[in-house]
Amino acid sequence: MDTLSLPLIGWLFAIASGVALGLGMWLTIGLHRSGEGVRKQLAARVLDDSALFGIWIMGLAGGIGVLLEKSWSRWLLELFCWVLMVLIGMSAYSRWREAPPPRGLLALSMALFALPIAALCVATILTLRGETALRVLSG
Repeated sequence: MDTLSLPLIGWLFAIASGVALGLGMWLTIGLHRSGEGVRKQLAARVLDDSALFGIWIMGLAGGIGVLLEKSWSRWLLELFCWVLMVLIGMSAYSRWREAPPPRGLLALSMALFALPIAALCVATILTLRGETALRVLSG
């Protein structure tokens, strides 16, 4: 079952990942120029930040791979979608736990943010496992 078109998936993930990488670099450079205390905090989080950059590079590569009809792009973009859904779930849960009660409005706002992303990821995974993707991206 093809839920989305492959070019749409490729462009969507390539552009979104590119924007996320650009924004991350811009924020990191801006924080690096903020002063010595902030630089120490950045240095303490370098492994976490590097892992996030690696995940977004995986999404960018998967999106470009789908556009170029490469066989490896199917599993790479599916892996990116699974990782993204897990990270969003973990982030939402930790933010919900840290917030003081009542948390009803916070849960609603997180659901409005996380559910569309999860739905897009599920639709992408279903499309990448469909017959069209198998035929086009069979390399």
